[in-house]
Amino acid sequence: MAAGDRWIDLLDPTLEELTARVPTTVHSSALEQLLKPAQHADEPRPKLESHGNYVFGVFLVAVALKEEDEVYYQEVDLVMTREAVVTVRKTPDGGKEPYDPEPAKAACREDESIGMIVYRLADDIAERYLDLIDEVNDEIDELEDHVEDWPSEQVRARLSLLRHDLLHIRRTLSPTRDAVRAVVDNRIEFEGEEVFTHEVELSFGAAYDKLLRAVEGLELSRDLVAGVRDYHQAKVANDQNDVMKKLTAIASILLLPTLIVGLYGQNFVHMPELQWWWGYYYSLGLIAVSTVAQIVYFRRKSWL
Repeated sequence: MAAGDRWIDLLDPTLEELTARVPTTVHSSALEQLLKPAQHADEPRPKLESHGNYVFGVFLVAVALKEEDEVYYQEVDLVMTREAVVTVRKTPDGGKEPYDPEPAKAACREDESIGMIVYRLADDIAERYLDLIDEVNDEIDELEDHVEDWPSEQVRARLSLLRHDLLHIRRTLSPTRDAVRAVVDNRIEFEGEEVFTHEVELSFGAAYDKLLRAVEGLELSRDLVAGVRDYHQAKVANDQNDVMKKLTAIASILLLPTLIVGLYGQNFVHMPELQWWWGYYYSLGLIAVSTVAQIVYFRRKSWL
C-alpha cells in the first residue's frame, strides 16, 4: 500500500467523518480533543503518547504574519495505528489558514512505514519552527533599525508584543521537542511492543536536532529583544537628560536678568545708579551681555 493511501488527512471533521476514517476505537478524551475546535485561548499542549493499540499526538505549528505583526497557531492532531495514520487539522480562529500537510506528504516515499510517515510530519513541523525563528529575528532587526525614528509608544508596544510572542512560542516549542524526544528514547509502545524501528528513531533524532536548534534560536531571539529593550530605555533616559540640560540652561539664562531687574527694582533712595542718566541703558546692556555670554557658554557645552 502506498504512503498516500495510509495517510488519511481530515480538516475539521464531524464525529461521523472521524469515526468512519479512524481505523481503531479512540479513547473518549482523545476523541474529545480531536473534535474540539481550534481556540487561541485554550490551546492544547503538544504531545505524542501511547494509548494501547494506537498512538495519539497533538502538534501546534506557530506561523508568523509579518504584515500584521502577529503569530498564530495551527493545530494538527494524529492517531497512528500499525496500518495507517490519521491527521486531523483544525482551522484557526479569524479565518486564518490551517496547517498544510502537502510538503510532508510530498516527502513520503512509496511503501514507507507508518513510523516514517509520522516522522515526515514531525520533521516538517520542526522545519517550520526554524523558519519561524528566522522570521521573528527579522522582526527584531526591523525594530532595532527603527528605534531611533519610531515614537517611543510604538517601540514599547512592539517590544511587548514580541516578548509575548516569544513566550508563547516557547510554551509550544518545548513540549513539541519533548514529544519527539519520547520517540528517540523509545518510550512509545503498542501494548508493550515496539512502535518505531531503529531507523525511524534515528530519523526522529534529526527532527529533534532541528527542534533543539529552534529552542537555541528562540533563546537568542529573547536576548536580542532584551538588548533592543535596554537600548530603548537608555535612549529614553538620554533624551530626558538632554531635555533637563536644556531646561537647566534656560533657567540659568533667565536667572541673571531676573536678578538684575530685581536688584534695580528695589526702591531705595541712596542707590548709586538711581539718579544716573545712563542707568537704564546700563542695566539693559548688563542683561544683554550676561545673556549672550551664557548662551555662548551653554552652546559650547552642547546644552543648547
